[in-house]
Amino acid sequence: MKEKTAKGIAHVLIESLPYIQKFKGKTVVIKYGGNAMIDENLKACFAQDIVLMKLVGINPIVVHGGGPQIGNLLGRLNIDTEFVNGMRVTNSETMDIVEMVLGGQVNKDIVNLINMAGGKAVGLTGKDGDFIRARKIDMQQFNKASGASEIIDIGHVGEVISIDPSVVEMLSQSDFIPVIAPIGVGDDARSYNINADLVAGKVAEVLNAEKLMLLTNIPGILDKQNNLLTGLTLEDIDLLIADGTISGGMIPKTRCGTDALKGGVNSVHIIDGRVQHAVLLELFTDQGVGTLLIN
Repeated sequence: MKEKTAKGIAHVLIESLPYIQKFKGKTVVIKYGGNAMIDENLKACFAQDIVLMKLVGINPIVVHGGGPQIGNLLGRLNIDTEFVNGMRVTNSETMDIVEMVLGGQVNKDIVNLINMAGGKAVGLTGKDGDFIRARKIDMQQFNKASGASEIIDIGHVGEVISIDPSVVEMLSQSDFIPVIAPIGVGDDARSYNINADLVAGKVAEVLNAEKLMLLTNIPGILDKQNNLLTGLTLEDIDLLIADGTISGGMIPKTRCGTDALKGGVNSVHIIDGRVQHAVLLELFTDQGVGTLLIN
């Protein structure tokens, strides 16, 4: 029994060797969110994955979300939350909470997890070094009464204008692991909350990352029979969106991945963050644990 176990461990290590050699010195951007940020065991596994990546010569960069944590604090403070097309309406009071949760609580929790696992993580928001420039998003919504679209002001919700990679490059090319909260700053000096998938995609583009990995709460992209689609091209994705196979919240996540591919990222992985050590399994094994998008 011990001999079989030893052979199994040896097989796993040998299987990982070509991947370690291939990705050594390369940058991998990981968007961290969903159950992997809530379940204590999954959080520990994620931190271990990131530390091991760094130890074998890969440069991981973590971009995190924090929607549930923001919602929980707003609820405790009895602050009502309104959503328009899935986007949280964020006035100045709510933005203060968002910045406190994302840039403070959540970011520092992830930094601490990675440090406790033996890494050297550094927390950032896009305001640090002015490295994420943002602009306000005005959402359009169809008004049934008037029969026309109208612009809805959703406050401090933004999109990325530009990213200055110098701060992140300086950290990632040393012994440090950047952990980025998706907050940008506008020309008006205001803070803007930005979708974490979009920030991760733009960071991956600017840094010419080898991979962008998006953690989700599902196995990956599924067909209409709920079978996992393990490998897709840009053309496949367009067809799957057109026929409704990819729908709802998976459309912006998938579009984020395709934009990153078009921007020069070599591959994008949409993986199941509910699986222990999902990041390592996707990086270092032949089978992987999600959907691979390639150009």
